[in-house]
Amino acid sequence: MNEPPKILIGFDFGMKRIGVAIGQTITQTARPLITIQAQQGIPNWNTIKTLIQKWLPGALVVGIPLNMDGTDQTISEHARQFAASLREQFKLPVYEMDERLTTKDARERLFEVGGFKALQDGQVDQVAAQLILQNWFAEMSGLDKK
Repeated sequence: MNEPPKILIGFDFGMKRIGVAIGQTITQTARPLITIQAQQGIPNWNTIKTLIQKWLPGALVVGIPLNMDGTDQTISEHARQFAASLREQFKLPVYEMDERLTTKDARERLFEVGGFKALQDGQVDQVAAQLILQNWFAEMSGLDKK
């Protein structure tokens, strides 16, 4: 029996900005939503609460920045703390996703479409969050087929 479609919110964690994307399980697609400003990795929790109340996600996905060899970066622990705070505050499943190269990929995609101007105003963070969610969908659908 198939699960009902779920909305998911994805986060590209950063110490200054946190990109947010929305996706859903039926089409396994995501789209950029918003960029939230952060102070030393601490977001405006009321903004996140408002997003969760509006979209009613079944789960959250947080990108964990890793080095190319899979080891942690300095920011990796901050991202895991952010994921733990989401879990604690909103009582939702929170999945951690390897986010290697998503910011680079997001920059390239935006530049192709709109040049340097497209790389401003937090767009990169939102698109990186979209890619994190889409990668999570791809990984989950790959697990289902095994």
